[in-house]
Amino acid sequence: MSAAPVIRMPDENKGVMLRGHPMVFLVTGEDTRHTSMFDWTIPAGFATGRHIHRVQEETFYMLDGECLWHVGEKTIRATPGTYLFIPAGVPHNITNVSEKPARVLMTVSPPGHEHYFEELAKLAARGSPDPSALADLRSRYDTDQISTLTTSA
Repeated sequence: MSAAPVIRMPDENKGVMLRGHPMVFLVTGEDTRHTSMFDWTIPAGFATGRHIHRVQEETFYMLDGECLWHVGEKTIRATPGTYLFIPAGVPHNITNVSEKPARVLMTVSPPGHEHYFEELAKLAARGSPDPSALADLRSRYDTDQISTLTTSA
């Protein structure tokens, strides 16, 4: 981990491609002990499935598009400017309900979730991931899946 400030310019491309869309790694565990930050482009129709993180806290800030979040017992239709903080242990699901990609700034604390996305991108690059491989990946990265992925795209 460096002790230097992190500056990412728009033309830098640190991150992965997920379903043909970029997830840019802005800050990772290589940079800090406290949080990771991602600029995530969510494909139209994509849904994470309902899940819980045992330790991780997440924040999301909608930059573009429209997503439906199920957080605990609440349903939120998020549009640009919507901010969500999801503490550890709260069930949630993210669905891009629009016909175009959505874009969010996402933080995960503590850092390290970038390794989940790196492994996920490798699984996805081979086609539709095997459900048991996906379940194993999620379990190793602090994610208990409650429902299946419900992706229409």
